[in-house]
Amino acid sequence: MGSLRVLAFALLLPLVCATHIKYCDNSGDYAVKVTDVKISPNPVVPGKPTTFDISASTGQNLSNGKVVIRVTFFGVQVHTETHDLCEEISCPIAAGKFVLSHTQSLPVFTPPGLYTLRITMEDDLNEQLTCISFNFRIGFGSLVFNS
Repeated sequence: MGSLRVLAFALLLPLVCATHIKYCDNSGDYAVKVTDVKISPNPVVPGKPTTFDISASTGQNLSNGKVVIRVTFFGVQVHTETHDLCEEISCPIAAGKFVLSHTQSLPVFTPPGLYTLRITMEDDLNEQLTCISFNFRIGFGSLVFNS
């Protein structure tokens, strides 16, 4: 029975691990401060929807801008996309706490492994509001989760 509990804990641990966030500028002196990133499911499953919830706060109202997402695998940029900020979250964003949520499905042929995601948020004058990066893992498709 004890080994069953250890196995259950080992299987659930990746689902609840915190994501380590790094600011692109070591000072982290940005108008938007990111406090947490939640990835669901974690690890990411190719071909299935994945949601990245980014908890942040700002001391100013934000009315528009863009979100740039860059993904690297073994240091090589493999994907870039740009979204209108107001398509990712309801605008205007009032000063205070907010959550930016982005959902997408990766192609089923995406190689498993450790990836780095870099997110930059810019205002309408292309001034950087925040820039963070964090690692995430892509699992082996249907070997990770069956539906």
